[in-house]
Amino acid sequence: MAWFRRKSKGIQTPTEEKKDTPKGLWYKTPSGKIIDTEELKKNLYVSPEDGYHVRIGSKEYFELLFDNNEFKELDRKLSSKDPLKFTDIKKYPERIKEAQKKTDLKDAVRTAVGKSMGKDIVIAAMDFAFVGGSMGSVVGEKIARAIDYSIKKKIPFLMISKSGGARMMEGSLSLMQMAKTSAKLAQLSEVKIPYISLCTDPTTGGTTASFAMLGDINIAEPNALIAFAGPRIVKDTTGKDLPEGFQRSEFLLEHGFLDAIYERKDLKKQINLYIDLIQNQPVRSLN
Repeated sequence: MAWFRRKSKGIQTPTEEKKDTPKGLWYKTPSGKIIDTEELKKNLYVSPEDGYHVRIGSKEYFELLFDNNEFKELDRKLSSKDPLKFTDIKKYPERIKEAQKKTDLKDAVRTAVGKSMGKDIVIAAMDFAFVGGSMGSVVGEKIARAIDYSIKKKIPFLMISKSGGARMMEGSLSLMQMAKTSAKLAQLSEVKIPYISLCTDPTTGGTTASFAMLGDINIAEPNALIAFAGPRIVKDTTGKDLPEGFQRSEFLLEHGFLDAIYERKDLKKQINLYIDLIQNQPVRSLN
């Protein structure tokens, strides 16, 4: 079990090996609460004792938000190339292939269209398990195409962010996705189609600096890290102690950067409530 595994000082789990959902029979939350993994799954991967929201991926969010888990995935086969011929401890194409094999994903975001509470919606959900949810050219392109689909079909768009930031292996091409997705969201706004942004743990870097904070409504899960630079970098840069809970969703809500925080069990109802209100439609009830 993970909490009995001794780790050498300074050694951390590589980003691409971190899991979105727990494996094994038991799971231990950061506060020390232990819960049966099957019970955790039934509770939407939220610890019933301390309310800790375990990181989940697009698979779990689609199951939660789409009616009967029925949806059509968009641009499913898009995969990253290697325009810069980038190599660190391994070649970029090798890193991508390993991530695809470990996660059964093509890249760090999945986009899909289906019904939620009886009405069509386009959802883009990021996966932290794929190279830390980093934003490369494929992530930007899939989000842009999903927004185009929303515009074409005149249906609301939901973005679920979970990212470590820009993908360094693609350099400036990765940074360009910030402007690209922001421009597409401006087009979505011009035709008055609702955009709801859900920030989950963690939402950082270029993701926060672009599409994650541009929603008509910006919401988050409890205790999610939401930041451009992480608290350790901010502290080292400023040389000052940071306020308690700095850059967590509750701190951002208090300081006006978020509209609301919702537990995972309430997301489907609240997201669709906002859509109905924005579109001036009768409020639907969750059956």
